[in-house]
Amino acid sequence: MAKKDSNTADAGTDQEEHNLGYNIKHLHPYDKKLIKGFMRGLGKIMILWLISKKRQHGYEIMTQIHAASPVDNKMPSASLIYPVLHKLEKEGLISGTWEHHGKRKVKFYEITEEGKGSLNRMRQIAAHGRKLGATDLWKEFMEDMFFLKKGIGD
Repeated sequence: MAKKDSNTADAGTDQEEHNLGYNIKHLHPYDKKLIKGFMRGLGKIMILWLISKKRQHGYEIMTQIHAASPVDNKMPSASLIYPVLHKLEKEGLISGTWEHHGKRKVKFYEITEEGKGSLNRMRQIAAHGRKLGATDLWKEFMEDMFFLKKGIGD
């Protein structure tokens, strides 16, 4: 679709493009499986990485993932996020602390030294692969598929 001047933008057409182009409900069934599988595989790493950026609670993590999702307009469910948080906590990668916020108790998570080490080991594996002459296939894939090259997807 050609980019329109903001003065002549048709809200109905923009909404239609959003509904057809970016809503996972309208994707081919196998495309849905591929996307969900990809996100499921990276979910634990992304959640650990988000917690490494700042101490936060589960709902905050869900809203960040929701805001960043290009394929669906619904919030990731608690039944997906909290089991990951519990697993990361059980493995010692994050620690949770209950706090009172008004009348509610909220569990805040922060990364542990082991969690920081885990993220750093993942970074080192990627760096080591490049030192051994590994190709930039993953980098090229990520840039192409997720518009990481400047000017693509804008």
